[in-house]
Amino acid sequence: MIDSLAFVHPDAKIGHNVTIGPWSYVGAGVEIGDDCWLSSHVVVKGPTVIGKGNRIFQFASVGEECQDKKYAGEPTRLIIGDNNIIREHVTIHRGTVQDNSETRIGSNNLFMNYVHIAHDCVVGNNVIMANNASIAGHVHVGDWAILGGMTGVHQFVRIGAHAFTA
Repeated sequence: MIDSLAFVHPDAKIGHNVTIGPWSYVGAGVEIGDDCWLSSHVVVKGPTVIGKGNRIFQFASVGEECQDKKYAGEPTRLIIGDNNIIREHVTIHRGTVQDNSETRIGSNNLFMNYVHIAHDCVVGNNVIMANNASIAGHVHVGDWAILGGMTGVHQFVRIGAHAFTA
């Protein structure tokens, strides 16, 4: 169900059984998989591909241009897997041409309030990022890692599978 107060660009591809709440914005070049739920006030810009069964809560910003000063509007993208929980005020940015031109998020992750995932990051599966955890550009986070609240990760860092940061 798409709320009558939501804006969904005519070029966006929306799967089956998707809910998009009021005052949400789904832009051009966005693909949302089956069984996803977007609360009110969610912004998704493209090119972004969101897999199946994802839950995105209010005031999240997904697929926005990155904050890298070198970014000049080049075509980049964001790929998100299945069954992720993206809580309030989370920001996830697309990639840059200085890297792979994409940010990639795996499946079954929990991103708590105010998490930031910058450009060109690769986040594995079953990762938990607690409130206010932030990863700068080009960071790779392995499967099952947990980033405790307020963790800040410098650009180009790699965090291994099953690691715990605080």
